Amino acid sequence: MNGTRPSYLRVMLMFARNSLVRDMMFRTNFIIQSISSIGWVLMNLGFYLLIFQYTPMIGADTGWGKFEFFVFLATTLLVNSTVQAFFMPNANEFGELIRMGGLDFALLKPIDTQFLVSLRKIEWASLANFLFGIGLLLFSLAQLDSRPTFVGCLLYPVYVACGIAILYSLMITLASMSVWMGRNQTLYDFWFYITTFSRYPMEIYEGRFGTPLRYTFTFFIPVLVVINVPAALMAKPLDAQNWPLVFFALWATAASLAGSRWVFTRSLLSYRSASS
Repeated sequence: MNGTRPSYLRVMLMFARNSLVRDMMFRTNFIIQSISSIGWVLMNLGFYLLIFQYTPMIGADTGWGKFEFFVFLATTLLVNSTVQAFFMPNANEFGELIRMGGLDFALLKPIDTQFLVSLRKIEWASLANFLFGIGLLLFSLAQLDSRPTFVGCLLYPVYVACGIAILYSLMITLASMSVWMGRNQTLYDFWFYITTFSRYPMEIYEGRFGTPLRYTFTFFIPVLVVINVPAALMAKPLDAQNWPLVFFALWATAASLAGSRWVFTRSLLSYRSASS
């Protein structure tokens, strides 16, 4: 601690340690959750292996062949497992904090409230998919005909972090609406429906109905850049048409974080103590 201001890194490490201790108190449950997560990933992987028995590419002339798409799938695992481990449990309980009065105590702490409510609990079992994603990524890259560029390797973790930040921003925005709408279960579930679009390459969204979806979920709700940009950096050569999207992803990340911060702050201004 420095004076009365806490060290955010130290607080985060304390949250991580407490969550791990709590999980290890119920080790069987932790193991079952980890196995269930890996099992779900293996079923999805098996489904895509079946698809690639009948087609060489996801979408005609998209460049997402078998192992290119597995790089995409690995990136999805890295991003989503991180969000599920660090942010989803806390966003899911934000409505309960409001209803039960726990937010009153969070507001009294000498630390940023958004930081506190976003990271106080970590679900370690979800990181099993993160480890699987790293293994799938390395295996898939080894099978590609062309190796990723040095610049792509440097930028990949940066854009994975950008994808995590964008999904977190969307999640905390929807969770903040609990202040105005009670438990807000419907809007929180809406997060899952929106992020469904990020699980597939944006090149497949073409035609009369696909193109509007592609532009909506790229430039207005930027979930399509979450996986597509970092995966393309590793799996596909980027031409002049793709680089604007790479730069847009940085802008979308900053705008998403700023927008979610504004919504969260506004929601706290409207909050009324459970004891009042």
